[in-house]
Amino acid sequence: MRMLPLLAVLLMALVSASAEAAFCPFCDAPTLVMAEQIQQCDHLVLGKWIGGEKATAVKGGTSKFEVVEIGFSTGDKFKVGQVLEMPLYVAGTETARYTLMGPEERLEDWHAPAEVSTDAWLYLSKMPAPVTDPKAQTERLMYFLPYFEHPDLLVSNDAFAEFAAAPYDVIVPVKDKLPRDKILQWLVDPKTPVTRIGFYGLMAGLCGQPEDAAVLEKKILILDADFRLGIEGVMAGYLLIRGEEGLKVLEDAKMRTKVATDAKGKEIPLPFSETYAVMQTLRFMWTYEPDRIPKDRLKQSMHILLDRPELADLVITDLARWKDWSIQDRLIALYDDKNFEIPAIRRAIVRYVIQCSRDVGEPAADGTAATLPEHAVKALANLKVLEEKDPKTVGDAKRYLIK
Repeated sequence: MRMLPLLAVLLMALVSASAEAAFCPFCDAPTLVMAEQIQQCDHLVLGKWIGGEKATAVKGGTSKFEVVEIGFSTGDKFKVGQVLEMPLYVAGTETARYTLMGPEERLEDWHAPAEVSTDAWLYLSKMPAPVTDPKAQTERLMYFLPYFEHPDLLVSNDAFAEFAAAPYDVIVPVKDKLPRDKILQWLVDPKTPVTRIGFYGLMAGLCGQPEDAAVLEKKILILDADFRLGIEGVMAGYLLIRGEEGLKVLEDAKMRTKVATDAKGKEIPLPFSETYAVMQTLRFMWTYEPDRIPKDRLKQSMHILLDRPELADLVITDLARWKDWSIQDRLIALYDDKNFEIPAIRRAIVRYVIQCSRDVGEPAADGTAATLPEHAVKALANLKVLEEKDPKTVGDAKRYLIK
C-alpha cells in the first residue's frame, strides 16, 4: 500500500537527495517535486474528514472523506459531495481539509491523506504542470517565485524545491524577476534554513547590484560555525557581482592563509571546509559562468592550492580536466616531495601526465595526424620515467583511468 503523506515525501526528498549537475548548483534537489508527484496521479481532490475507524487485530483502519473541491479528475470520476473511504485511519477533524490524490480509482494505491491549509490547496491545485522545453520551464518557474518563504512549510519547501530541481540555465533568465531585497534579507536572517543559504547566495549574485557585494563579503569572511553549509553558493554569488576583484578577496581570505575571524572578532584556524568551498566555487565559475572570469585566471587561483597536501589530489584532477598542462614540471617535482608522499596524490599526478600525453590536438584537414604538441611529448617522457620509478602506482592509475 503506497501511503505517504505529501509533506513527509517532500521533506525526506529534500534532506536525502544530493545536488547533481542537472540541478541548480549548490541546491539539494528533491527526488520528486509536488508537481511531478501530482503529474503521476489521475485525480487530485480536496476532502473533508467525516469519520473513521481505527485498525483492529483483524481489520485495517479506514477514514471517510467528503469531496469538497476538485483539483482535477480524469474522466470526471469524482465529484463534489462524493464520499471516499480511504484504507487507513486518520485522526481527523471536521474543520480540517485533506488532499486526496492517486492513480486510477483504486484508493489503496493513493497517497495517504494529507492535511493542507487553504493556501496550500490553492498552491497545489493551481500550479502549472512540468514541461520539458527550457523556455517554458523558465516561464513556469515564475509561478513559484512568491512562495520561497511562505509560512506554510509544504508551500515554501516545494517552491524552493522547484528552483533546486531546475537547471541553472533555466534559472538565469528569471534573474530580473527575483526579489533582490528579500533574498539579501533571507541570506543574513539566522532563521533561514541552512539548506537554502547556498541557493540564496547564488541568487543574490544573479540579481545583485555592486553595492550588494558587501553583504555577501561579510557573510563569507566572518565565520559563525566550523562548517557552513551552502557557503560555496554565497561565494559564487559574490564572484558573479565582483568578478576578478572578488576572486582576489577569496584567495587572500581562504586560500593564502590558514586563519579566519569568527563572529566575535576572534582569530581562529581556518576550517578546511572553507577552502574546499572556494574550490567548488572555482568549478562553478568554470562550468556555469565561463565568461565572467577568464579561465586562465581561474587556473591561477587553483594553482595556489597545489601546495596543500590535503587538497592536492583534487586540485590536480581539476586542472587535468581543465587541460592546464602548464604545471607538469611542478607536479613531477611534487612526486618526490616527502610532504606529498600520499598514494592519492601520486595517482592523481600519474593520471594528469597520462591525460596530458593524450591531448594531441585535432587531425589536419587532409586527415594527417597533428604534430605532437610539446606538452604531450614531455608527458610521454615523464610517464616513462614514472613507470620505471613507480610501476605499481602507474599501473593502478592506468587501471582506473577512463579513456
